Amino acid sequence: MTSNEINEILKKHKIWLTSNGKNVGQIELAADLSYSQIVGADLRCASLNNSNLTHAKLSYTNLKGAELGFCNLEWAELCYTNLERVNLSFSNLKNANLRYANLSQADLKRAVLQSANLRGADLRYADLSETDLRGADLSDTNLGGADLSNADLRGVNLRDVNLSRPNLNRTILPESTFIILGEKNFISIYGDYVRVGCEVHSYGNYFRVGSEVHSANEWRQFSKQDIIDMGDDWLKFYPRLLDIIDFYCGKGERPEWLKAQNNDL
Repeated sequence: MTSNEINEILKKHKIWLTSNGKNVGQIELAADLSYSQIVGADLRCASLNNSNLTHAKLSYTNLKGAELGFCNLEWAELCYTNLERVNLSFSNLKNANLRYANLSQADLKRAVLQSANLRGADLRYADLSETDLRGADLSDTNLGGADLSNADLRGVNLRDVNLSRPNLNRTILPESTFIILGEKNFISIYGDYVRVGCEVHSYGNYFRVGSEVHSANEWRQFSKQDIIDMGDDWLKFYPRLLDIIDFYCGKGERPEWLKAQNNDL
């Protein structure tokens, strides 16, 4: 498809959006859009199922609510793109660049995201069930409330990922990674690093989470004031956390102030 043809389709879609769907012009096509440049466009609610978008440049584009199921988006550029509530089920996003994209509540069921760059992306409440995420970059990604059931996360570094309230039923986790559920605070362990997250504010269907990420050794060396500064009830929770760290990372020393406190009991 030529750039002139694409521009004409975008103009008609803009008219359709402006008319709140009353005029004709909504994008409904399954086309070869490989290597196309559609940067910063308004493609809300567009229907592009089964399209070929390999190597397409779609950064800063608004695709909220769009249909992109069964698409080929391998090597596509989707940085800072709004993909909220988009249907990307069964799509191929291998090696796609999705840095800082908004994928909240997106449907990515059975999508292929192998080696995709998702650094800083928002995937809150996204459906990632049965998704192939092997080798993806999830640095600073928000996966709060996401459905990761049966997803494959091998080779992924989850150290800086917000994984609060996930569905991890039969998820294949990276080696030496443990997700501890059922505690007051969410705990995740990645090798020697331990993340503890706690809900600090909630609104609507979303929540923000404050977290502390430290090595096992660092957790064992905090002063009493350090723990108090982390928040309410941390003094009560801290001994339990050290027990969990001992179990998964190997037994270590307790800080002197905690030993003295236990001796006084």
